[in-house]
Amino acid sequence: MKNITILISGSGTNLQRIIDCIDNGKIRNAKINQVIADRECFGLERAEKHNIPNQLIKRGKDFSENLEKAIPENTDLIVLAGFLSILKPEFCEKWSGKIINIHPALLPKFGGKGMWGHHVHNAVIEAGEKESGATVHFVTSGIDEGKVILQGKFDIDEHDTAETLAQKVHQIEYDIFPIAIDLVLNK
Repeated sequence: MKNITILISGSGTNLQRIIDCIDNGKIRNAKINQVIADRECFGLERAEKHNIPNQLIKRGKDFSENLEKAIPENTDLIVLAGFLSILKPEFCEKWSGKIINIHPALLPKFGGKGMWGHHVHNAVIEAGEKESGATVHFVTSGIDEGKVILQGKFDIDEHDTAETLAQKVHQIEYDIFPIAIDLVLNK
């Protein structure tokens, strides 16, 4: 059985999807050994509801050190599921090849510092893009620069807004995130 530690910052909808996909076998040979949040959020309540060990590590001067101590030693994969804090290069190097993220755009476009949530969707609309989607990638010390594991995309229509793009991207995330986690864990 492979152990997944999930880092979150929000409501935990992708966390819930991962829990469901472990339960229904879409993510094989896996269990969640820890959920860690960097702020108070509903995702911690989701973890609690499913009896998954969880904790809050508030951002601040010692955040990276505290996060490092909180990751269980038997972790096989760290999954960033809506995690908004930037990880230190040393952390990324230590977990190289064992830490993945989902990004709400088709990387390498619309990635990097400040590109999260509605900022991404607004930038996609303003650039006049014809398609958008989501990308699961390995995490490196460069923000959104790691090797792509899997992408899913859809066509943008003339009536789409940042809000409708967000809804469509979230559906793509639900589709590809479990597949990518299973690929990395069971390669």
